[in-house]
Amino acid sequence: MKEATIQARILMALSEAGCLVWRQDTGAYRAPSGALVRYGLCVGSSDIIGLAPDGTFLAVEVKTDTGRSTDAQKRFIAAVQAKGGRAGIARSADEAVAIALGQPAP
Repeated sequence: MKEATIQARILMALSEAGCLVWRQDTGAYRAPSGALVRYGLCVGSSDIIGLAPDGTFLAVEVKTDTGRSTDAQKRFIAAVQAKGGRAGIARSADEAVAIALGQPAP
């Protein structure tokens, strides 16, 4: 299954679970002037950002079954968790909802 399909399913499931979530694009492009333009929260920020049903900050990095997270993505997840937020890597809607609710992965 493509990451975009997984992500769409996760966004729907999180919304149905009472989360307020959005897709957070992060990346860079080269402008016609040659300047590198970066966009998004920060390097490594998660694909989905929002609030869990209880208002806790939420960050979900979406991956396919074979997808691997970068060191920057791992650092972002660790930083969110260190500040009391809920964050993790999800390969399915069920995993994402478990992250949002602070439950063990299914």
